[in-house]
Amino acid sequence: MNDMERIQRGLEEFLRKQMENEAQKEIDIINTDRRGQKYGYDYGQEFEDDWDSAGPSRRKGSSRRKKTSRKKGSSGKKRVSPKRSKSGKRSGTKKKRFRIKRFLLKVVLIVALLAAGLYYVVGRVYSKLNYHEIESLTSAPMKEDGVINILLIGNDSRKNGEDGRSDAMILLSVSTRTKKIYMTSLLRDMYVEIPGHDNNRLNAAYSFGGAELLMETLEKNLDITVNRYVLVNFEAFANLVDAVGGVDLELSSAEIEWVNAYLNEYNLLTEREFGTDYMDTSAEGMVHLNGPQALAYTRNRYIGTDFGRTERQRKVLTEIIHGLPGAMVKNSGLLIDGLMPNLTTNLTQKECYELSLSAPLMLTYDIEQGSIPLQGTYRNATIRKMSVLEVDFDANKEYLHELLFGAQED
Repeated sequence: MNDMERIQRGLEEFLRKQMENEAQKEIDIINTDRRGQKYGYDYGQEFEDDWDSAGPSRRKGSSRRKKTSRKKGSSGKKRVSPKRSKSGKRSGTKKKRFRIKRFLLKVVLIVALLAAGLYYVVGRVYSKLNYHEIESLTSAPMKEDGVINILLIGNDSRKNGEDGRSDAMILLSVSTRTKKIYMTSLLRDMYVEIPGHDNNRLNAAYSFGGAELLMETLEKNLDITVNRYVLVNFEAFANLVDAVGGVDLELSSAEIEWVNAYLNEYNLLTEREFGTDYMDTSAEGMVHLNGPQALAYTRNRYIGTDFGRTERQRKVLTEIIHGLPGAMVKNSGLLIDGLMPNLTTNLTQKECYELSLSAPLMLTYDIEQGSIPLQGTYRNATIRKMSVLEVDFDANKEYLHELLFGAQED
């Protein structure tokens, strides 16, 4: 049993015992009330009778006690009517308020314990990833105008850090304004203005200055603030898919052939035997992909050009997001040990904790997918012997802002 499971079970046991104790106390109180009423005996009335028997000297302005009806029984003794007195009502109200306060105090205690346990788990997980501070963004907020933007960068390296090329760039946006999560692929062949460099393809910004320059380039060309990033290498992506138990997707026989072709490179990089994880090309339709197979599937740019490739990336990410809650419970070891050492980010531990607190709510949000540039807002061109996409950035800026922040009021 790992630390996360021990904490979860301990908190569940604590909560169960507290609820049982509360239930027993309520039963005891109810039984006590019933015993008093069974014999026609009112404790509040007795108290008031004793008070009255002390003498007629009561303060002016106080309300007089109403006479209670008494009946003689067979023994000739008088019985007190079970009618509740004012003082009894006050006493019952105080008890009720006390029980409510005690219950609320326990709720606060349980929430505090859960928060402390979650903070411990986040800290343990966070210690395994690679934190890369970007000084120019240290004081920049993670969330602005109700939107959290995190740039997901997939590079073609097996090592940690920012070596290799940016093989994939997806803007992950969580909008509390629209209650949605957006995955927006950014095509790497867009011809953009790179601060401090000549105009070039978007993925050249990553080659020139890593994640920091890439985020600055996005802000320059799309007028969107991106202060946080997560860098994922090949190994991390494959491990992530395996941690959620793989993904089920519909593939054509041609796509399966390309999966096998890209597996050759992955097997070579990871020193696995040639042909490992090959798929049956006759098994087109809904198929199950493990980590290396899903990675090979997302790298294919020969079917549907780069637009098709980015769509495949978003399909796999969507399946991963849906499978993460179950993986955190059933397969947390592989998720932590297989993924985290292969991640690099400038998210702080505090920010990761804040995201984990919001995760249950975020998982209820709908997920929308898209890509930039939009269809009809670009044209193919050759500049300095490079095949690039010349983009109408004004149209794409308007689309992105309306998507994340909602329609602007006139």
